Parts: sequence; structure tokens; C-alpha cells
Amino acid sequence: MPTQSPTTRVSPFDAFFANRKLLILDGALATELERRGANLNDPLWSAKLLIEQPELIRQVHLDYFLAGADVATTASYQATFESFARRGFDHAAAAALMADSVRLAVQARDAFWSEPANRVGRIRPLVAASVGPYGAMLADGSEYKGHYGLTEEQLMDFHRPRLQVLLQTGADLLACETIPCLAEARALARLLAEFPGASAWISFSCRDGLHNSQGERLADCVAALERYAQVLAVGVNCTAPQYIDSLVEQAQAQTRKPVLVYPNSGEQYDATHKQWHGNPSASHFAEQARGWHARGARLIGGCCRTSPEDIAAIHRWASAVI
Repeated sequence: MPTQSPTTRVSPFDAFFANRKLLILDGALATELERRGANLNDPLWSAKLLIEQPELIRQVHLDYFLAGADVATTASYQATFESFARRGFDHAAAAALMADSVRLAVQARDAFWSEPANRVGRIRPLVAASVGPYGAMLADGSEYKGHYGLTEEQLMDFHRPRLQVLLQTGADLLACETIPCLAEARALARLLAEFPGASAWISFSCRDGLHNSQGERLADCVAALERYAQVLAVGVNCTAPQYIDSLVEQAQAQTRKPVLVYPNSGEQYDATHKQWHGNPSASHFAEQARGWHARGARLIGGCCRTSPEDIAAIHRWASAVI
């Protein structure tokens, strides 16, 4: 398989890292939409609003840019041909909705950047097209278990059609996220070679401070991805924040690529009653983020139950000290 030294590929992150040591990701999309009144009790999750309330998605993206995010991650995590087909959408209609997910983020970014005041001290933000795992399409929690029983080739076949659509939409890169196992991460990394101009980050869901959701050592997963030049960053998302210190250290020891983290808020989810419990604060999340950066994380944001307030808190300390 052809490979390329990571140092020879132009990265959309280069402009950021040439000026500072931290790139700020956005926070949660789905739980933020719910906080604003959206009903996402649906197998399509946030992708449901691509059909029903696209303007709300655009507004959340804009609010994250205003809070200080350098990257918007699109509402395509759960957007697959299989999921849309179950709702009666044919291939063309599903592809159009996937493209809409990027269009909304690009429109929010362009609206943000059109205001001269927003440009002060900022670099033009990026749009990352979210690629959720195979388990997300199943809508049964498999992205936190793995053990799909599929080969890498079968996983490549699953992801290929969506990548073909998302890579034609104007996104700056792909966000392959909440990946529970090395087999799926490697399938995505291999698949990128079919799209020579494409680049991505790959982010694992993890069950503790050493292992991904399937139980493989994160260090081994990160080491296995080192050869793939189109994978620009590696890390962890949708994981309890208390595990991030250890996971960053595990990843940092195995890669020359930037390490990214965007964990959950720290609240606990009650799957029986479909409720979150806990009372995290933006200042506490930002203080934790300071520690993750000190351990080597260069891209930091938030996942479930984080908000623009969390991203604004990270932006404040990052602007002061980095």
C-alpha cells in the first residue's frame, strides 16, 4: 500500500499550528440541539434535523465559531444511506441531505468570517465532515462496544459511498469519530487512499484510560495508524474526561501526528430513563483542557453535553497563555 511521510502532506491545520500551539474544536452538536428544544429521539439522531430544522443546525455551528471554535464538525455522524433508506429516502435524496450537512457548516463559517470584527486574532475556521462509525448506523450502542463481526474490507464497503459524497462538498477534512476498534480505524485509513486529495482525523471512543471501547490498547491503535499520511491527527472523543490524561499520554508516546481530544462533559447518562445526571461547569472543563494540553493534546474540544460556553472557556485561557 502506498504511504507518504506525514511531514510531506499539506495539512489544513498547518496555518493554525504555525501561529499557536492549540486548535480549538467545537463542542457537542446533538445534545446542544436538544438543549435548544429539538427532539432527537430518533435513529437518525442529529441528522433528523437535516430534514426538519436545518436552520437550527446552522445556528449552533455559528454559535461555536463565535465562542472560539476553529473547527465545525458537521451533522453527518448518523447520516448514512442505510439510515436514510429506513426513512424512505432514496440514494439521491440521502446524498443531498449529507451534502446539506456540510453546506450548513460552510454557510455558518462564511457568515462568521464575513464580519471583520470576528477576524481579529482568528484564522479562518475549518469544516470537518463527520463520519460516524458503522455502529452508529445500527443505532444500538455498538460504537461503544465494537465487535462488529465484519472484515476491514466489509467496513470499507460500508463507508465508501458516504465518503464519496462528503468529499465532494467543500469540507476541509473528514472527522472519523467515535471509532470503537482498530479494524474500523484501519478500514477508514485504507479507504482514504482511494481519494488522494482527502485527509482526516481518526478519533476513538474509549472505555478507560488505556483501552478503546472494544478493549484494544489505544497505544497500539495509534501506532498502527502512524503510517497513513492522510490521517492528519489521532485521538479520543465521546469518552469520560477522567480518562483523558492517561489516553493523551498513551497516544503521544506512539505518534508524531497531532493528538486530539474532545471528551464528554463528565455527566453520566441513564440509558433507562434517557436522562443525563451531573452538574459540570464550563470553567472546570476548561481547566481540565489545560491539563490535556500540557500532556500534549494539540486539538481540544468537547463531545456529548458540552456547549458553546465550554468552548468559550477554553478559548479564553488559550488566548491568554498560548
